[in-house]
Amino acid sequence: MSVDLSNAFAATGVTHHLRATPETVFWGYIDRNQPPVLEIDPGDVVVVEGVTHHSGDAPDLMMDDGVRAIWSAIAPDRRGPGPHVLTGPVHVRGAEPGDTVVVRILDMVPRLAYGANCAANWGLLYDVFGKERITIYELEGFESGGQFPAIARPMFGFDFTARPLYDLPGVISDPTTVDRTPFSRPVRVPVRPHFGLIGVAPEGDERRSSVPPGVFGGNVDNWRFGPGATIAYPVFASGANLYFGDPHFSQGDGEICGTAIEASLTATVQISLIKDLGITSPLLQTDSHWATHGFGADLDAAMRMACEQALWLMTEHLGLTRDDAYSLASVALDLGVTQVVDQTLGCHAALARDLFI
Repeated sequence: MSVDLSNAFAATGVTHHLRATPETVFWGYIDRNQPPVLEIDPGDVVVVEGVTHHSGDAPDLMMDDGVRAIWSAIAPDRRGPGPHVLTGPVHVRGAEPGDTVVVRILDMVPRLAYGANCAANWGLLYDVFGKERITIYELEGFESGGQFPAIARPMFGFDFTARPLYDLPGVISDPTTVDRTPFSRPVRVPVRPHFGLIGVAPEGDERRSSVPPGVFGGNVDNWRFGPGATIAYPVFASGANLYFGDPHFSQGDGEICGTAIEASLTATVQISLIKDLGITSPLLQTDSHWATHGFGADLDAAMRMACEQALWLMTEHLGLTRDDAYSLASVALDLGVTQVVDQTLGCHAALARDLFI
């Protein structure tokens, strides 16, 4: 008895290309009534462009004509209440409430060589630092059109002064008005490309901010949602209506200062459907682990939910009694803090797949 999300991909369909344009993105909100921009069949592959909402932190390095077109077409008063630029939604034919939609990330490539980290007013230690600061990172040895290199390096930083607070989605910091200070010393940051935000249409008709994650996915900010990962989501609306955004070059567990290395990238994903998995929160599968996710107003609530989801996985799909699952969780389940800066906090619980023989 086991669960293997890769079994959802027996069939391979056609390949679609979903560019990020003013017509295919929406900015700062999640709404189940957002009309889809693409319809696919289960098994289809989508090449989807993700654009970072932090492109304005270094517009000379992080904007090309396509990114500038989005900034020009979507005025500041049409952005929000959250900050993220989201590509989609993608309607999956045949997906109905109670089903599970599965996303397998096949590949990711950089759009540009640069990304921005923002030590922001929503960061964990803003009360200590009392200011906001941008740090720009560069992919080491990246060639235009190439794959991700292994290392990113911090180039320079500057105090954010374009506004009293970084509270306007897509704000632009004019390079001629900031003091770009070299980073303190050379550092090599392992590259972990991923989407910080993948989700489905949630329950309820209210439009919500793109920031807090939930059982529908959204802004989970787990750096493991990158190439080789497969993520399953519960379906709440016909067609699932998947969306992609918040691309990152790298992030640590916690994302403590406010953001990851926010940067634009293009991903190749395959999307499929499972009818009887019964999940109620995002489930991640990698080559080595499953990971369940929990969300809450504090870390206690988020960790408790992640643990309860792990017990569900072990009892419903891995053949353990609840007593045995509780014991195994204590001796073999690795709990982690996913992020502490997205209003709703997140934890994950990782279970090695080779425990089960």
